[in-house]
Parts: sequence; structure tokens; C-alpha cells
Amino acid sequence: MNDETQNPTSPAAAAPAVAPAGTPAPATASSEITIDDFLRVDLRVGTIRKAEPHPNADRLVVLSVDLGEEQERQLVAGIRAHYEPETLVGKQIVVVANLKPAKLRGVESRGMILAASDDSGVHVLAPDVPTAPGAKVK
Repeated sequence: MNDETQNPTSPAAAAPAVAPAGTPAPATASSEITIDDFLRVDLRVGTIRKAEPHPNADRLVVLSVDLGEEQERQLVAGIRAHYEPETLVGKQIVVVANLKPAKLRGVESRGMILAASDDSGVHVLAPDVPTAPGAKVK
């Protein structure tokens, strides 16, 4: 062992700095992306047509979302503590439409909604005027 690991007051042994809750971490050179990386993300406006509590998780909601496609998309979102499912029906949201499908507690999710969080809670991001389902977000 060196002196730094034995001395709890040394800078190497100090606890890492943590930003207060709700404060975004500063970007580092390794976390920055290029415009080409960003352009790979397909952000689209969706309209929630159906919302139900997830059958196997208290924090999740199962959504049926109109993205202007032939069939509605099923998404699973961790927003149940902040939204009652019935209040979401008809709401427009922004969706990452090209995210690889994943199973969340046994239910398939084919996208991800965008939301912001701060000390007041979680807020689903939405267009400020009615927008056609499937419209591309730039």
C-alpha cells in the first residue's frame, strides 16, 4: 500500500465530487458525441393512445403510441410515480424510435420516451403545439 491509500485525508482517498440532485453532470471529452452520432438517433413525435400500469412493476407504465406507422408501438416507461396512466392518453410525447427493442419486466418496449427530471419530479417532453404523429424532431 502507498501512503495515499493509508491516509484517509489524502486527495486520492477523498470521496468523489457529486453534483446535487437535479444538476446535470458536466460533459467530458469522452462523453461528447459528434453530430453524426446525434443524427443516428431517430426522434419522433408520438401520441399516446393507450396507457396501463405494468403488470409486473409498480414504477412502469405500458403505453401504446401512434408514431404515424401502420401499427402503434408499445413502449414501457418508468413514469408511473409521476403520472396516472389515464392522464397520459392523448398526450403527445417525443420518442426515440430507433432504439433496439428490450423487455422490461417481461413486457417488450419498442422505443423510449424523453423526459426531464429535477427536484420537482419527472416531466415528459412534448411539443408545444399539436404535431402530426411521426413528425421528425430535429
